[in-house]
Amino acid sequence: MSKIIVVGGGAAGMFAAITAAKMGHNVVLIEKNEKLGKKLFITGKGRCNITNAADMDTVFDSIVTNRKFLYSAFYGFTNYDTIDFFEKSGLKTKIERGDRVFPLSDKSSDVIRVLQVQLEQLGVEIILNSTVCDVVEENGQFKAIQLKGSRKLIFGDSLIIATGGYSYQSTGSTGDGYVFAKKLGHTVTKIMPALVPLTVQEAFAKEMQGLSLKNVSVTILSGKKQLFYDFGEMLFTHFGVSGPLILSASSRITKFVEEHKELVLVIDIKPALSEEQLDNRIIRDFELNQNKQFKNSLDQLLPRKMIPVIIAMSKIDPDKKVNLITREERRQIVSAIKNMTMHITGFRDFNEAIITRGGVNVKEINPATMESKLVKGVFFAGEVMDLDALTGGFNLQIAWSTAYSAGIGVQ
Repeated sequence: MSKIIVVGGGAAGMFAAITAAKMGHNVVLIEKNEKLGKKLFITGKGRCNITNAADMDTVFDSIVTNRKFLYSAFYGFTNYDTIDFFEKSGLKTKIERGDRVFPLSDKSSDVIRVLQVQLEQLGVEIILNSTVCDVVEENGQFKAIQLKGSRKLIFGDSLIIATGGYSYQSTGSTGDGYVFAKKLGHTVTKIMPALVPLTVQEAFAKEMQGLSLKNVSVTILSGKKQLFYDFGEMLFTHFGVSGPLILSASSRITKFVEEHKELVLVIDIKPALSEEQLDNRIIRDFELNQNKQFKNSLDQLLPRKMIPVIIAMSKIDPDKKVNLITREERRQIVSAIKNMTMHITGFRDFNEAIITRGGVNVKEINPATMESKLVKGVFFAGEVMDLDALTGGFNLQIAWSTAYSAGIGVQ
């Protein structure tokens, strides 16, 4: 029976430990926090979007970085295997908009509980409140790890590094795995926030702070080149924009922001209506409010916080009576609603990023087993590698699939 050491008690670490234990190994799981699954607890606003039920083509299309590397892992443990694992472990699931899979209870704590019960039943030794400070190898073979504050080494046959990235550092994701990987001779690609809110130049975003919009479309342009287009939910903040649609957009535009390209964000508030249909809708609203001032006539069409912004963009006198508004002025209103334009200035930092872009270079990792090509007996799982995806459960699927590959790959 081999002794397997897993560093990191998040989604990938717990699942790698479970898988390795099911393979008959003696497994030790080491976590620096006082409990397991600290980041998992806050994912999906505490509801935990465990995976995505889309077909495999859609799943692969949702991987932003190094999708080919994941081919073996994703087919070795699919999104439906994930659902099956949790259902058979007693966690009922449900599928929501965008094929997002959640626990029926809407509680991430239930997901963590399932994993903890499995770890206990399989006899995995769990060491909490312990930070690994060193990884020891000899002649290209893993030997042992050392815990902070202890001179004693913990020896093992294989090591699975599942320490996460840099995002949500309060949960313990402080880049320890990158340090271990570099010490073992691996290269770590540039680390950046991903699935992160965007900052914009325009002050009017702050005027709409807290306003959440559903069913809008967002386009991001660099000159005439379209970098991103999608439809969904977003939020205005004191610094710019956020919400699921924006977070996904952020992952598609990272390198362009890095290169200081001028990026324009265009929001269509009413994508379901053509310009002509929207104009007809405005005409109807004006007819119902014909004696009202312009500023008091848009309550049925737009959220209250947005009305002053659209009025300013239309360049129409707010006090003008709606029965005096011309056809040309209506066009300006339509344009403001269907082409709300902002200039992207950058991203928020790692504390607001859901995941990390960058990590251990996957060219140095065997895609079938997640074993290091440089040091025998060292494996990687999850976000510590240079892998990331859009929102919707795809990043957690990366964690489950790579953890499974590592768990069955260890010897």
